[in-house]
Amino acid sequence: MTKYLILFSLLFSLCACNDSDSASTSNTQNAVVDIPELLPRPEALQSALEWDKAQSGYMQLSSKLRTEDPNAVEPRITIAKIFINEARVTGEHGHYYPAALKLLNEALELNASLDKNLEFDALATKASVQLSQHEFEDARKTAKAAIAINPRNAQVYGALVDANVELGRYEEAVAMADKMTSIRPDLRSYSRVAYLREIHGDVDGSIEALQAAIKAGYPGYESTAWARLTLGELYQRYGMADKAKDQFQRILVERPNYPFALAGLADLRMDNGEYDKAERLLDSAAAIIPEVGFYVQLAEIYKKGGRQEELEAINKEIMAMLQDDVDSGHNMDMEYASYYKEILEDEDRALKYAEKEYAKRPDNIDVNRLLAGLLIERGEADRARKYLTKAAATESKHPELMEYRRMVEG
Repeated sequence: MTKYLILFSLLFSLCACNDSDSASTSNTQNAVVDIPELLPRPEALQSALEWDKAQSGYMQLSSKLRTEDPNAVEPRITIAKIFINEARVTGEHGHYYPAALKLLNEALELNASLDKNLEFDALATKASVQLSQHEFEDARKTAKAAIAINPRNAQVYGALVDANVELGRYEEAVAMADKMTSIRPDLRSYSRVAYLREIHGDVDGSIEALQAAIKAGYPGYESTAWARLTLGELYQRYGMADKAKDQFQRILVERPNYPFALAGLADLRMDNGEYDKAERLLDSAAAIIPEVGFYVQLAEIYKKGGRQEELEAINKEIMAMLQDDVDSGHNMDMEYASYYKEILEDEDRALKYAEKEYAKRPDNIDVNRLLAGLLIERGEADRARKYLTKAAATESKHPELMEYRRMVEG
């Protein structure tokens, strides 16, 4: 999730105009536009289909802000969208999400509600960034403000689906997904339907929706690869390892060097105890993007192999990466809780972070499942029952939840 590339911002100055300049040009005198940088992609990702488009779009739009209209609103919004996609593709969240928020807040301030279409676009895009930074209540409020302007846009209902799911407002999430699908049945809407079906115990229906999402996508694009990755992870979670492997491998045919597919294959190797092969796959994935999840998987391999020195070294890297995310505006309490629970086996610290997240999202089934597992491991089964009940509120069949319930309820 976070990275070690040095983060830069570019200051672009506009030349001062002389007395003969027109009135429309004079208002840009001495203007300075702070446009965050589009970072170079790692070599392994430079051949991806959308990279040329991202570069040319960024150059054209930043040039417009520098030389034509430093107060233009639409270029800021579009550059922010480019940054959001780059964050997903490269893992450079610490640079791109704050940069996108900066541009979007500037766009909203400069627009001052004069153009409702631009205001809507900026708000809808800002909600997606807030979701990525795990600020779910803020994202929900921002998306609602966007809907008040335009209630017929599918994208913003998607943001409301995500925000309500994370906040544990599952009935509202389903209602928003229904609206999104009725407006635009596409990869994004089918993917959300898939997740809602899974958490409500309909695994077969979730698989069907993800297959529809993949079919609606364009082979080779990151969004399609992500949907296929999600399908592979779903197969793996419910004991269909061969089907999971097929999906991860198909991603790599359509989008070579997709690091999350490499990590998915590594996870399957780990399930089979093939740690050497898993490690090689994870090293390849981590060499492409600095995703903290890859490092956590490596830490698990080092731990299982008794490689204490390497484990201690990677623990320091992971903690630095998590802190970098926090410093750039991410809420990482769940990630801290999981890491302290699974790798460091520090139940007290894990519980501290889990309870902190619970205070923000008491109805989220994932938060409750994590708390229940922690308390069961601490021998506090009676205390865990409360959280197990809430974790099962949607009738999820998540294997971990099923195991916890067997342990407590017999």
